[in-house]
Amino acid sequence: MSNSYAQPILRTADLSKAMRIIEKLLEMADLRGLEVDFTASVSSPNSLSRVLAVLPDAEWWADGASGTGGDPSAYLPVWLSRWAGAPETVEPFLTAVGDSPATVRWDFNAWPEAPEVGLGVGGTRGAFVTLCAHARDLELEEPAADYTVFVHVKQVEAERAPWLAAQVGLRVIGDLVMAPH
Repeated sequence: MSNSYAQPILRTADLSKAMRIIEKLLEMADLRGLEVDFTASVSSPNSLSRVLAVLPDAEWWADGASGTGGDPSAYLPVWLSRWAGAPETVEPFLTAVGDSPATVRWDFNAWPEAPEVGLGVGGTRGAFVTLCAHARDLELEEPAADYTVFVHVKQVEAERAPWLAAQVGLRVIGDLVMAPH
């Protein structure tokens, strides 16, 4: 399995603006097999309980512990992940995380053909959109007060990222980086 490569196309303090751009990107995509993945780094008991209320079956891990059961609040800060979730969970999740660093990744079948840059349909290993909340990077290591939207592409199809940005009236605003699994 190969990793996708991601490039940021929007940074904003306005979550609704970020979500509108994501909706436009998803309108272009082949959404067969759409799944949404959630990750958060949570430090407070209140945020943890809110996130677990939205994602009760989330996996969690922290220094010295991990699991799906047990009491993660004893190990704060903790990381929480839920793979293959429902799109309807996005808004409640983003509300629940508050100002904790988090990602939401939409995973779908393919990007559309991009004939202007010589690319056919982009397949599954490079067809994602990620919203980073309160972090500038996909690993949630660089705290921020805003939101960043990343488009994912295959490394050999790097020119698809600026093309996708242009389709929604934007341009790339950072480097193409290998995305975590």
